[in-house]
Amino acid sequence: MGHQPELQIEQRKLLDLHLELVLKENERSNLTRIVDWQQGQLLHIEDSLVGLQEFEDAPSGRAADLGSGGGFPGIPLAIVSGRPIMLVDSVTKKTTALDRMIEELGLEGQVSTYTGRSEELALEMPESFAVITARALSSLPSLLELAVPLLSLGGQLICYKAAVETEELEQAAGLEEKLGMKLVSMRTTQLSDNGTNRTILVYEKVGEPMVSLPRRPGMAQKRPYKA
Repeated sequence: MGHQPELQIEQRKLLDLHLELVLKENERSNLTRIVDWQQGQLLHIEDSLVGLQEFEDAPSGRAADLGSGGGFPGIPLAIVSGRPIMLVDSVTKKTTALDRMIEELGLEGQVSTYTGRSEELALEMPESFAVITARALSSLPSLLELAVPLLSLGGQLICYKAAVETEELEQAAGLEEKLGMKLVSMRTTQLSDNGTNRTILVYEKVGEPMVSLPRRPGMAQKRPYKA
């Protein structure tokens, strides 16, 4: 895996065990569309670690992975970086499966779960996170809105995107002032199959939003703010 960092043997074992557990859990609950080991290595593990540098460089403090599903990218990032992280998903069967996997991986002291929408978490733990990750979850305008009430000032949102259209970038740029966010880095890389591109965008919370957040659950996706 040419695009992965240098991994210690124990980290590699845990990453493989995580994928093994996800594929096993997938037989009873639909955690992922990927059911093949090699595809899982590429599109789950390697893909999750594409944003490792940004995750390690983010401000210290609490981290949350929104729409975590099978624990990607949250669990691989936790394994390799050593940073604690909360895996957030609104589907109870997914967080129940994640709790089982966390226990099997021996990560109970480092990785936790939250069952609910990110808007609900923002009401319970406002401005409590230094870093938020989101992989293939929603459009950039929606992600910015979801992240703002969760992030402390100076905190960062790390977005994993398969492809970023110019229009989507422009819409997000037009909302930066309204939401108190700023794009601080963007890079595109290719996975080791030499055909799959990933773009990592990092937004920083630089001020308070001009609108009251969070809105009701689902509004960020149904009616995203316009610039």
